[in-house]
Amino acid sequence: MRVTVHLTSVLRADADGATHVPVEVDDGTALRGVLDELAARHPGLDRRIRDERGQLRRYVNVFVDQDECRAVGGLDAAVHEGADVRLLPSVAGG
Repeated sequence: MRVTVHLTSVLRADADGATHVPVEVDDGTALRGVLDELAARHPGLDRRIRDERGQLRRYVNVFVDQDECRAVGGLDAAVHEGADVRLLPSVAGG
C-alpha cells in the first residue's frame, strides 16, 4: 500500500529537500513500518524523529491523517492505503 509522508521545512534537508515522500509498505503495516521504510531511505531523518531505542522523540508530533499518533496507538497506530503521515517537530522560540 502507498502512504505519503509530509515533511515540514526543518526536516526537508534530511530528505534531500523533499516536501513529501511516498512510501510503499505491506497492507496492514502500522506507523512503525512506515517510519522503518522511511529510515531505510533517509537515515538522517530517522535520527531526528526517533531516539536510539526506536521510540518517537518527545518533541516530535506525528499525525496519521487527522489523528496524533500517540492518541491512537503510538508507533502501532494503524495506517491505511493512501494515508497522509505528517511529521511535525515542535518549534520553540523566544
